[in-house]
Amino acid sequence: MKRFVKKFLGILCLSLVFNSCQRDDDSIIGVEQRTADEYNANVIVDWYALIKTLTTETTGYTPPVAARAFGYTGIALYEGILPGMPNKTSFSGKLTEFQIDIVADKNKIYHWPTVANAVLAGMTKHFYSNTSQERLDAIVSLEASYKDQFLAENGQIVYENSADLAKKVIDIILDWSKTDGGEDGQFNNFPSEYVPPSGPQFWVPTPPSYSPALQPYWGSNRPFLVANIEDTRPVAPPEYSTDENSVFYQRAFEVYTAVKNITPEEKIIAEFWSDDPVTTATPPGHSISILNQLIKKENLGLDLAAEAFAKLGIGISDSFISCWKTKYETSYPRPVTYINEYIDPEWTPILVTPPFPEYTSGHSVQSGALAEIMTDLFGDNFAFTDYTHDYRTDINGTARPYSNFYELAREAAISRMYGGIHFKEAIELGLEQGYQIGRNVNALNMDK
Repeated sequence: MKRFVKKFLGILCLSLVFNSCQRDDDSIIGVEQRTADEYNANVIVDWYALIKTLTTETTGYTPPVAARAFGYTGIALYEGILPGMPNKTSFSGKLTEFQIDIVADKNKIYHWPTVANAVLAGMTKHFYSNTSQERLDAIVSLEASYKDQFLAENGQIVYENSADLAKKVIDIILDWSKTDGGEDGQFNNFPSEYVPPSGPQFWVPTPPSYSPALQPYWGSNRPFLVANIEDTRPVAPPEYSTDENSVFYQRAFEVYTAVKNITPEEKIIAEFWSDDPVTTATPPGHSISILNQLIKKENLGLDLAAEAFAKLGIGISDSFISCWKTKYETSYPRPVTYINEYIDPEWTPILVTPPFPEYTSGHSVQSGALAEIMTDLFGDNFAFTDYTHDYRTDINGTARPYSNFYELAREAAISRMYGGIHFKEAIELGLEQGYQIGRNVNALNMDK
């Protein structure tokens, strides 16, 4: 692996930062302060597995809403255990309007898995407050399970030190999140005041449900990195035309033909990457699932897992802001609208067309960002298998192997043409949009 196999040479013992025993009323003689890299990532893996389930089952968790939750949760996790990573720096001052200045008390001992557990519990309770009672109980149960384990291992004082540090981080991150424009998005995915532009060249609600526009203002939200909006805008899509010799018509006919002549393997690809809300954890949840699988398989430490989830969360959250800005600025029509009008009124796509404009493809953008970020973390030729949909019984071939992350991104992107819901430019230029977002995230230098 490219970054995760590196041994952190020359890390100063944290006894230079934290005393090895607590003083005054917190006296714990002989308890040593350990660094975050000395712990496994089990607590993180278990929390993100639950978050994947919550995203699937909680009302209102559409792709943009889910991506936002993953972004803030990953950042909070990283900042919470940062004092246990002496070779790393904060996101403070690097992300838009983000300032955090929490210094761990050098006279106290902290247990970084306890901090991680408390941070992830607090962030999950906030973002999934409207989930079912059964899932609220699952959140409380997971938090308590790790709390009991860590209390037994480290004692009350270390637990309280760690939980107090986590609470300070949670409060700052959540206060910051409330000013980005996306707060409580799960309760208002379809704002009634939005009126789409009128004309045959613009998006209209599509069959079978003809739902109104989903999150039409999401592109105005504050990104984590301004460059992920300013530096990633794709060129305009092909001009709308009904002329059979036009690029637009040819693109529509390409989608029409792809669906009419779809192969069994292409249909599996379309269904594997459908990632529909309610039945799956959405495309952002699919990305989170892949990372969680690899953290467990590669036995990454607590520190590396936290950094990986923070970077991926930033990338996919900004992907949906950048993509949604493009979508609602262009208000490009969907293939089904055009094909039914000008090519074949009986044609239906493989997948249900989602309720928002076509250009660019959200799958493509977020998959491009994932490819860049994961390649930077794991390496150029990192082969793996994606088991995200192993639980599904409605499709075949649910485990899919890939030789690298770019192969995965290209397959996720082209799946939208196989499914009949995107044109070529939305797919290819969406990937480029995502690649640039990923490169911007990778340019964040977190090393001291």
